[in-house]
Amino acid sequence: MGTCINHPEIQTSYLCMKHNIYLCDKCLVCRDPDIYCKFRSSCPIHFISTKDFESKPDEIRSKEFSIVFQPGDVKISVPKGTNLLEASKKADLYVNASCNGKGSCGKCKVIIESGTIEKNKTSLLSDKEQKKGYVLACQTQVTDNLVIKIPEETLEKKLQTVGMGEEATKKLSGLVVDIDPMVKKYTIQLEPPTMEDTISDLERLKRNLKQGGCDTSKMSSGIRVMRQLAKAVRDDNWKVTVSVLQKKCSSEIVDVRPVSKDDRSLGMAVDLGTTSIVVYIVDMQTGEVLSAASGHNSQASCGDDVINRIVCSEKEGIKKLQKMALSTINNLSQRALESLAQTHKNIENITISGNTTMVHLLLGIDARYIRREPYIPTITEFPIIKAGHIGLKAAHYAGVFVMPGPAGYVGGDIVSGILYTGFHNTNDLTLFIDVGTNGEIVLGNNEFLMTAACSAGPAFEGGGIRWGMRAETGAVEKILLDPETFEPEYETIEGKTARGICGSGMIDLLSEMHMKGVLGQDGRFRIDSSHPRMTIFNNELAFIIEFAKNIDTEEDIIFTESDIKSLTLSKAAVYGGFTVLLEEIGMNFSMVSQMIITGGFGQYLDIEKAISIGLLPDIERGKFKYMGNSSIAGAYMALLSNTYRQQSIQISNSMTYVDFSSNTRFMEEFTKAQFLPHTDSKLFPSVTRSYLN
Repeated sequence: MGTCINHPEIQTSYLCMKHNIYLCDKCLVCRDPDIYCKFRSSCPIHFISTKDFESKPDEIRSKEFSIVFQPGDVKISVPKGTNLLEASKKADLYVNASCNGKGSCGKCKVIIESGTIEKNKTSLLSDKEQKKGYVLACQTQVTDNLVIKIPEETLEKKLQTVGMGEEATKKLSGLVVDIDPMVKKYTIQLEPPTMEDTISDLERLKRNLKQGGCDTSKMSSGIRVMRQLAKAVRDDNWKVTVSVLQKKCSSEIVDVRPVSKDDRSLGMAVDLGTTSIVVYIVDMQTGEVLSAASGHNSQASCGDDVINRIVCSEKEGIKKLQKMALSTINNLSQRALESLAQTHKNIENITISGNTTMVHLLLGIDARYIRREPYIPTITEFPIIKAGHIGLKAAHYAGVFVMPGPAGYVGGDIVSGILYTGFHNTNDLTLFIDVGTNGEIVLGNNEFLMTAACSAGPAFEGGGIRWGMRAETGAVEKILLDPETFEPEYETIEGKTARGICGSGMIDLLSEMHMKGVLGQDGRFRIDSSHPRMTIFNNELAFIIEFAKNIDTEEDIIFTESDIKSLTLSKAAVYGGFTVLLEEIGMNFSMVSQMIITGGFGQYLDIEKAISIGLLPDIERGKFKYMGNSSIAGAYMALLSNTYRQQSIQISNSMTYVDFSSNTRFMEEFTKAQFLPHTDSKLFPSVTRSYLN
């Protein structure tokens, strides 16, 4: 006997041996019905969940209940005991769940409009919200037919992503002069065989390829090509189009077909982000970016950061997370191709740029040891893979180059950034940061490259912040406070009604509150709940950004002291990382020639505001450069050029990784930076002057 994981007051004998948890009669549903479990043959929970015997009691018979999600009238059926977060995934609806369903973030709020449910207690919903029928989806189990409303602030909206549109495509066009793809197309006219020339079709093909300048010394072909060859060469009087995949030390004939009018060769560059995924469709002859699409990484329902993703993969299976990432990429590429009247079969070259964890999960590789000391990934430099082997929608033989990464917490997206910005080829000492969920930084030039991950956490992407959100439609991205009344004046993405606040807006707000006396240096409010812009939420003070009566949300949009603490910890990690990397080579901020900021979040970052809270160093403003989504830009370069593919490997191999997890200096600098802007005001002279004025 044991205690039910959902109902601690109930003792039960039903034990799931896969997860080592007890479930009572009310919760008796297999958590992993689609994933292989070695205990399945002897598991009573799986047995009772899937076999409908008349002899079993009604209370433990696996029942199906209907759920209708509003808005949109989306209908699904789920077994009794399914939590609403899982139900929303089944309905292909995005519900924010920063904590991977642990019930600790409070983001997955939904409203029960009809039907009865079972729910776990939570302190993350106010009394007012609970009276209105709010529940946390991850803490609520289905026991009845339900109608669920997903509130405005919980629904996914259009993602604001840098690097989209005509301006970005023009910026990248012409960046690569000599195009050298992995899969090359050759159109050749073969001489028909005669009694005097009786070599086989395959040798005849290789002979003509060699005459056309293709290296055939280490060339192979698969059984599929062998089977299609005889017909293909004869269908159009021995004129064929041949696709050859160039590998590191060999080549392979991967496709042979009669010449067609639709022989356009396309490439696809992918930025596989923790939060969002961006896809570019590229003409492999001209290098032109033909179309682009972006969207949320559907793995976000398993948590905002890489640690939560790894934990989810351990509990629920790597295949589940692999399928989520593949589904997002394939849907985005489909959307991008539709505007071109092209199909996936024309995509023959693919590059993928992402952090180490995201790439492991996409390829179905175990990532668990990345989060266990000494934090070693399975692989950092990947061989060229065929798209069909991993489930990407493209020509099955399409070559896939995965950008290499030097360490478990610094991946190919950072190598892409270095490749694109090019500072590894200059004498200028450069600080590089990709401001995002993971907070990777690089220090170096053409003599050395040092890198580290500063564990900034998901705060800048809205994770762990009560009303935090990603850069979606309706997110507050810029904000000013009246110096007398503290009345906010803000801008939202696309000018839509406010739904929450994104990273750039949070930095603006923190700066404004500090510089105008709402906050002290310790991040505590200097005004109390009697002020019209203040309220109490969960027994702590909170600043009201916007009142519910003025917008579509059910509650005031607020910024709590806990939110301030989370953001302060994130910025302290970044600044501490800068400081320690410079100390490693005996330098300081004054010696830095340029500071490059990349990532979608960086586009809307107000440099002055970021300096005033201590996120960025107080150096000459002309040294700051914003260079957009460098991950997709580097992937684009590697897509078109073998020179850049090899250069990315060289960059990765030359990077020295500094592990902050056991670095006492980092902890010291991290602690010092947990104030606004810092415990040492001399490091921020311009901020001190502004504050005094």
